Amino acid sequence: MKVLIVGSGGREHAIATAVAKSPKVDKIYCAPGNAGIGQIAECVNIGAMEFDKLVAFAKENEIDLTVIGMDDPLVGGVVDAFENAGLRVFGPRKNAAILEGSKAFSKDLMKKYNIPTAGYENFNSPEEAKEYLENSKYPIVLKADGLALGKGVLICNTKEEAMAGVNELMLDKKFGDAGNTIVIEEFMTGREVSVLSYVDGKTIKIMTSAQDHKRAKDGDQGLNTGGMGTFSPSPFYTEEVDEFCKKYIYQATVDAMAAEGREFKGIIFFGLMLTEDGPKVLEYNARFGDPEAQVVLPRMKNDIVEVFEACIDGTLDQIDLQFEDNAAVCVVLASDGYPVSYEKGFEIKGLEQFDNKEGYYVFHAGTKLSDGKIVTNGGRVLGVTAKGADLKEARANAYEATKLIDFDNKYMRNDIGKAIDEA
Repeated sequence: MKVLIVGSGGREHAIATAVAKSPKVDKIYCAPGNAGIGQIAECVNIGAMEFDKLVAFAKENEIDLTVIGMDDPLVGGVVDAFENAGLRVFGPRKNAAILEGSKAFSKDLMKKYNIPTAGYENFNSPEEAKEYLENSKYPIVLKADGLALGKGVLICNTKEEAMAGVNELMLDKKFGDAGNTIVIEEFMTGREVSVLSYVDGKTIKIMTSAQDHKRAKDGDQGLNTGGMGTFSPSPFYTEEVDEFCKKYIYQATVDAMAAEGREFKGIIFFGLMLTEDGPKVLEYNARFGDPEAQVVLPRMKNDIVEVFEACIDGTLDQIDLQFEDNAAVCVVLASDGYPVSYEKGFEIKGLEQFDNKEGYYVFHAGTKLSDGKIVTNGGRVLGVTAKGADLKEARANAYEATKLIDFDNKYMRNDIGKAIDEA
């Protein structure tokens, strides 16, 4: 069969790597792809938001299955466009992708269906938001309602910071229209855990847990990024936590969406906070996490294409989802200056050392081919992932592997997975 993957980052490279393992697949295309994906798929110069062109390409090339990696096209309705053209596609429709597309919607959904989350209020007016903040308890969290590349969350320690945050989101439009509505919610403390799941509209199958590092600098300092590294499984995701979430969060979310007439088929990513009062939902995403996919998918035993098709066909209950009994750590090699400003176009050296290196992966995020050489083309350049018998071994392997790759202005955090030592 022929598969088209939509997206251009490390997540899409991880998906393509998993798809390439399927005996069902003869040919992979990726739109628009990157230099790494281009080694296992044919990259097509169509943007992720060019729905008409994507549909036309899928029809012309008789694509059997399209997999949407990114949030923007999902929230924009790309799945609807494919389905309306009679094409098979993996991902939630527009009316279900709102679970990620609107934080106000997802908070209201959780309140209505008693799914544990932080207390909150939604605001469309900066004046009303500021009035609310006058008598609020600090620290407090401000969230842009819409998509903001994983960066539209402000943790404010004082009233002054919060007032400035409202200006930033709602008046200065730092994240554009994503800040037209904001959510102000209570600040929760505890361990963060990411749990990905496959959903077919009624059945949910949980993948192995992971934990992301969002801040740019060591010790969780610096600005929020799209993610500087991740590890799987999380030692803090215990059997007790799993039982609680299965009882009160996972199936409850799938059922809530169905009850709202928004049947969800695809990936639900649960961002959880393990508070003193039990696990609570921080956020939902409607697709694989990036870089969480880079540590979760290499550990999955199943044929990913079979799982995708089961989600589309509503037969996920027949899939026995299995993961390896090991661990994986991903360290992101970024361009120094990310997430603010950075130079691009530097040649990347050392990639050939990973050819056929068992248990090691280099997932390309911001790369491109230039005059036959692979060069940097983004803030997050590569995700270096290594497996190990346990998290400590995987972490040691990943950091050892980062030494094999070099490019000008290479930057990384040196403490990805350090929380493992505290578990």
